[in-house]
Amino acid sequence: MEETKRVNPLGAEPVSSLMIKFAIPSIIAMLVSALYNIVDQLFIGQAVGTLGNAATNVAFPLSTSCIALALLFGIGGASCFNLNMGRGEKEKAPYFIGNAAVLLFCSGLILCLVTQLFLTPLLIGFGAPSDVLPYADVYVRITSLGFPFLIFTAGGCHLIRADGNPAMAMICNLIGALINTALDAVFVFVFQMGMAGAAFATIIGQIISAVIVFRYLRKFKTVPLRANHLRIQWNYTKEIISIGMASCFNQLAMMIVQIALNNSLKHYGALSAYGVAIPLACAGIVMKVNQVFFSFVIGLSQGSQPIESFNYGAKKYDRVRETYRLALFTGGTISLFSFGLFQLLPRQILVMFGSGTESYFQFGTSYFRVFLFFTWLNFLQPITSTFFTSIGKPVKGIFLSLTRQILFLLPLLLILPLFAGIDGILYAGPISDFMAAAVTVIMAAFEFKDMKKLEQAG
Repeated sequence: MEETKRVNPLGAEPVSSLMIKFAIPSIIAMLVSALYNIVDQLFIGQAVGTLGNAATNVAFPLSTSCIALALLFGIGGASCFNLNMGRGEKEKAPYFIGNAAVLLFCSGLILCLVTQLFLTPLLIGFGAPSDVLPYADVYVRITSLGFPFLIFTAGGCHLIRADGNPAMAMICNLIGALINTALDAVFVFVFQMGMAGAAFATIIGQIISAVIVFRYLRKFKTVPLRANHLRIQWNYTKEIISIGMASCFNQLAMMIVQIALNNSLKHYGALSAYGVAIPLACAGIVMKVNQVFFSFVIGLSQGSQPIESFNYGAKKYDRVRETYRLALFTGGTISLFSFGLFQLLPRQILVMFGSGTESYFQFGTSYFRVFLFFTWLNFLQPITSTFFTSIGKPVKGIFLSLTRQILFLLPLLLILPLFAGIDGILYAGPISDFMAAAVTVIMAAFEFKDMKKLEQAG
């Protein structure tokens, strides 16, 4: 066990070097994942217009559910693997990788089947008005076929990072995104396939990425993966789910809030001067642009995960603290830059996604500036939630992941518009962001006090 701790770079190399090694590829991988959605929106906005932009927003809860499953089994499997490697339990560790890989693909198949069977009622429930529904139906009917590959790739990249190869995780996502971008241009503009063209480009990129992940997992380098490691066993599955639940719940909370948000925008938009399509289209653009910023933050948290997990398992608490603080400092810097961008250049960002009326740009500008006013605090919650998961405390991670979306934002989305109409939706964002940040700071402070006691107890 002592030899494992000594030779494993996660417990020996400088934390700053490890963060560069793990976080940068993770950030790039997350950016690439965000590009899957934003590239489609760019091409659809230029070729189809406001209704097409609204359709991709209505469809977004299904993409979020894919990421939720990928994080549930991907983060869960990776964290369990690293925790067990840190403890020196090399015989047990590969079962978490094998079980996670099988669960990823099978969950994608189930989600694909459910979507195909119940697509129209799902889209209506997600807030699709009658003029947007046909566009969303065409798009999701095709993209849902790629769900098993999307989930397997997104979750499998966490398993690859746990194997100490974040660069390969980045490559897996990057290749698929580049293929998606190139085919988007061909299918949408050259062949004029509209929503269907963007959808086909997406799933082709996802399938190729999934093949690369599969080939890597067959030659896992830290420990060999054998056929018996792929057999689903409840004792391993239970640990994977318990550890991955916090990250999964965060995405599920986002999905629930997105559905509530779409329906609120649909209802209060119809009562406003903007109509229904403009609020839905603008909200989708703002959300996906914000997802690019969040890719940096989530990439930082994912990059810190194996370092925190291994060193907590090895009782090297000083390295755990150093990793967390470095992630916070970097995340805070990026958040301040994003805040400035959203406040100063909202109209220029909107223009990238196609033309619109003056009302369209007026609402979109307000949405950027008001809803994302506390962007500069939003890095705290995801980094800290992943931190709790990484050190094997999923209950705290789950609670923290639910604070912003479910405990604060969802009630505010239901209450504030009753008094302020569609403007109430905009103000729900910054209020919930501030409250979630306050809870995060308090929970982190108590956790590090407890960690200090563990360190002193020896």
